[in-house]
Amino acid sequence: MAVEIKDLKNIQNTTYGVDKIFDGAEDFLPLNGTDYVELYVGNAKQSALYYKTAFGFQSEAFSGMETGVKDKVSYVLKQDKIRLVLTTSLEEGGEINEHINKHGDGVKVVALWVDDATKAWGETTKRGAKSFFEPRKEEDEYGYVVRSGIHTYGETVHIFVERDHYNGVFLPGYKKWESHYNPAPLGLRYIDHMVGNVGWGEMNQWCEFYAKTMGFAQIISFDDNDISTDFTALMSKVMSNGNGRIKFPINEPAKGKKKSQIEEYIDFYNGPGVQHIAVATNDIVKTVSAMRDRGVEFLYVPENYYDDILERVGNIDEDIDVLKKHGILIDRDDEGYLLQLFTKPVVDRPTMFFEIIQRKGAQSFGKGNFKALFEAIEREQENRGTL
Repeated sequence: MAVEIKDLKNIQNTTYGVDKIFDGAEDFLPLNGTDYVELYVGNAKQSALYYKTAFGFQSEAFSGMETGVKDKVSYVLKQDKIRLVLTTSLEEGGEINEHINKHGDGVKVVALWVDDATKAWGETTKRGAKSFFEPRKEEDEYGYVVRSGIHTYGETVHIFVERDHYNGVFLPGYKKWESHYNPAPLGLRYIDHMVGNVGWGEMNQWCEFYAKTMGFAQIISFDDNDISTDFTALMSKVMSNGNGRIKFPINEPAKGKKKSQIEEYIDFYNGPGVQHIAVATNDIVKTVSAMRDRGVEFLYVPENYYDDILERVGNIDEDIDVLKKHGILIDRDDEGYLLQLFTKPVVDRPTMFFEIIQRKGAQSFGKGNFKALFEAIEREQENRGTL
């Protein structure tokens, strides 16, 4: 059953608007937030067009042959505090192509904004993290950044970014990306959390990794009694850094009658990886409505989900008929309620997707919606013939 840690100390957390730090988190690795998320993709130019059109991201920066880089191209997109980097190889072979061949389009880098990238690398590697690359100073006419990196689950990596002495558009080696095509943003504000899928029996290993090497604390756990349907199940634990700005739920499969979504992900991704990115909005109805109009497909929620929903969650500010129209899920915890909706996979393989979330005080992850969500995913799996 779900276990939630409630003993909290006070510390200002401007990202979530709450005064919390979770007991158990030794904050030897202060994190200011998510700096960027880099995806390795087959065609960065076309992927950038998709995220601009469908999600409302704006052109920010570019790196490629025009900036003196001959082996790869990267497009940087931004919306409020969210920054996506889309990278494609310009040559055959190499690490980027190997990643795409194995995993399809997917997240390679979860970059974390720190005050001291050298210290961050030192603190994590001395606690057992495997180095991705040692601290290095990168500079141009706009100043310098220091970056370093460590490995995490699968082939995903964390890069620590220290940028207090840099005034350029993104990083050295990038130039401003000028584009006449700039669809309006859709109200996406920041990354609320990012979910990783790992293999059978690996969840505790990676939770221990985040606790030991990065000082995270477990703030909630779900077992297969919480996250299951008649056919499939999984287990999950949510790890958070000290100030609560970085939250990483870690999922693993659990035994069920049929193949779970986690098993399906691992089969098609060929290993552990980032399953979904949850992005926050202040007006989920407006955001989701606009995304639908721009072609984003969301999981279907049956109308009977709403028959007794207000009995479960109590009074809410929104019109229930409007939420029903858009298939938006609702859940409540001791501190308020939340609204959430999940896209279908945004890549060809049934792997990565996005969650749109609006928090009205709630700091949980929608436990009350798990059954409806997983049944919706199972319907998609059945359509794909992978259930």
